[in-house]
Amino acid sequence: QLQFVESGGGLVQPGGSLRLSCGASGFSLSRHPIAWFRQAPGKEHEAVACIMPNADNTHYQDSVLGRFTISRDNAENTVYLQMDSLKPEDTAVYYCGAVDSRGCRGTYGVRFREHWGQGTLVTVSS
Repeated sequence: QLQFVESGGGLVQPGGSLRLSCGASGFSLSRHPIAWFRQAPGKEHEAVACIMPNADNTHYQDSVLGRFTISRDNAENTVYLQMDSLKPEDTAVYYCGAVDSRGCRGTYGVRFREHWGQGTLVTVSS
């Protein structure tokens, strides 16, 4: 049974850092582009960052470019999101998921949406 699992969230002060992890049970992440998404209170889901299967291409939304870094360890079946210089507007529940054949372009087409996890809450506040 495919299930994405996110972890690593927490409370951090503005300017701080967190590293999120994405795993999946019953599913090999290594064969798919994987993206991070987030949903802030009262807002729609938005794309954050994406990484291709061989990590040879990454893509970031303008709001996080230069502050966040997406990476993957296919041997560990894990995708990471290093978040630095966090801002209060980064506060959201963060989710990971597989991306469709269009790859890491635009705002990322989602596959297996029904198998997303509960997400991990990131709160940036002083």
